[in-house]
Amino acid sequence: MNLRGTRPNPLQWLWYAVGGRLPQRCNRWVLHDVTCRAWAVRHFVRGLVQMSPLALLLLLPGPLLVRVLSILLGLMVGYFYSMTYMWHTTEERLVKQGYERGLGEQTRQARYAEQHARAKEAYDRIYRNVS
Repeated sequence: MNLRGTRPNPLQWLWYAVGGRLPQRCNRWVLHDVTCRAWAVRHFVRGLVQMSPLALLLLLPGPLLVRVLSILLGLMVGYFYSMTYMWHTTEERLVKQGYERGLGEQTRQARYAEQHARAKEAYDRIYRNVS
């Protein structure tokens, strides 16, 4: 069996990107999606999909510069909040799929525990004069 689980089809992924729940057969894929090495990039892309309707501002009347700057400001504010609540949002995605709250963070930490330990040792050695 695929360790990443069953991928959703494009329509299911769009539904998932805007906060919907996927079928149970995609549970392992959701866990992979929010815990893999590129989980933050994937979150960023989902945010782009959620904020894409901002492009409709281009259709409004008025100076092009005002419309473009409105879109950019909307994206900046949207991404600020999206990135601020990234950990909470990914945990909520897992809870929606039936996983326990906190599993995403635990999985990410377990996956990189050795790297974090080496980084902490290097930090202590350099900045705390610990041998």
